[in-house]
This record gives sequence, C-alpha cells and structure tokens, in this order.
Amino acid sequence: MPALFFFARGLHGMRTLPRMTLLALIGCAAVLADETDRYDAVRALHISLAAVGNTVGDYTLKDTTGAEVDLRPASAGRPLVVSMIYTSCQKVCPETTRHLADAVASAQQVLGEDSFDVVSVGFDTEIDTPEAMAAFAQRHDIPKTGWRFLSASEETVRQLSADLGFIFFPSETGFDHINQSTIVDGEGKVYAQVHGVYFDLPALVEPLKDLVLGRPATASRMPASVTERVRLFCTIYNRETGRYEFDDARVLQIVAAAIFVLAVVFFLVREFLLSRRQAGR
Repeated sequence: MPALFFFARGLHGMRTLPRMTLLALIGCAAVLADETDRYDAVRALHISLAAVGNTVGDYTLKDTTGAEVDLRPASAGRPLVVSMIYTSCQKVCPETTRHLADAVASAQQVLGEDSFDVVSVGFDTEIDTPEAMAAFAQRHDIPKTGWRFLSASEETVRQLSADLGFIFFPSETGFDHINQSTIVDGEGKVYAQVHGVYFDLPALVEPLKDLVLGRPATASRMPASVTERVRLFCTIYNRETGRYEFDDARVLQIVAAAIFVLAVVFFLVREFLLSRRQAGR
C-alpha cells in the first residue's frame, strides 16, 4: 500500500496538532513520496503479470457472519478465483463483480459447481466490514454457491495484494486500482490473471479448464471419470452465441480415432497370433 496513504492515516488521528503544522507535514510527505505512489496502468499490469507463479499465503479472513475463515478452504486442491473489490465503489467494482458472476455461472455449467471456489475480498479495510461485504453481495444479487465475500485486516490485505500482484491507490473518488480476477491453482500458486471489467468468457474458463483437466504441472485434480474428461474436452466456446457448448463433431472425431486405434491393435494382435501358429507347425 502507498507510503503516503499510511502517512495520511497516521495524521488523521493527530487532531491536537495545529492546522498549519498538519498541512506542512502533509505537503512534505507529498514531496518526499516515491514516484511509484501513484497509479500507473502499465506498471500495474506488469506487476500483475509478474505475480503469476507466486504462492498465495493461507491467510485468515472473516466471512459475512464475522466468523474467521481461511482464504483457501479445507477443500484445498480446487482452483480458487480471487477478486479484490471495495464496497463503496459506485460503478467499476459492481460491474466487475456482476460480469464475473455471469462468467462464473458459465464456468460452473461447464466444469461443475464444486470444481472451483470464488472469493471477493474487500481491500478498503475501514469500510469493507463483514456487514458491508454481505450487503454488497445481496445488493448485486451474487449467487452464494461456491462464492464467499471476505473482510481482512490492513496487514492481510497488504500481504495478499502483494501475492496476487494487485495494485491500488487512494484517489479523490475512492481508489484507483487494476481490474483483475486472479486464478489460483490447487497448490496455492497464481496460475493466471483475468484483466478488465468485462472480459471474454474463455479468459476465465480456459485456465480453470486446464486446472480441472490436469493439463498443467500444478493441476489440482484429474476428472473423476472418462465420461467427465470427454465432456470437458469436448465443450468449446461458441463466439456466435457467447456460450460454451458441447461439440458433437469433436466427440465423433474422438470415437473415430478410438475405433481406428482399436482396429490397428486388433490387426496387429491377429497377425501376431497367426505368425505364432504358423511357426508352431
């Protein structure tokens, strides 16, 4: 979090100092503040992408009831989508969250409701209490299945933001921050970043699909059955409809390939047995 932000917060409670002294101290802090204490989109994107491969700490936060919970639940091993928001945001965070909710619903249709988890974490620690997070989720009609809204301490937000490569700075209108959803694999490492308030559905679904199918080295789980693997492999994104659909043509290709392989194996085994018989005569 920016040094100037911490400095300003410290001064907020020092009401016994003369007004001119406070203004002078704030002015000095502004001059001495590092150039990086401002939001820069290019730098923010660089930091976000550089976080891929980071291990996310197993932090303790609070859910909407005020109960302490682990960021990565007991069912660790599933992918986790992390979205950082602040509840007093009037436009960007609500729109980002609603779009993410639509994408999550589509991903759950493809991969299964219990194939991954989602958390939204409030980074404005003074405002984003459990009650505020609950009200935000209810106000924007976010489904509860596999999705938790969490509050955290200032230190936890600072450490978690660093792990995720999430950059935010206080501004006159609230906060300037990068719009990203982070996909964490089953081992707690940042696997992919999804950027933008609005993004194409495959940007979220394909990395999750990789993890569920077990394609990367850090995969969390393999599909339980051959049928599940075929269903996931044969579900593709249709740009015309904007939905993931089951591709019958790909199924036929798989079946045809399997029949061909079996035919070749049958022919080779048959030839081997015939040659053995002829050699035994």
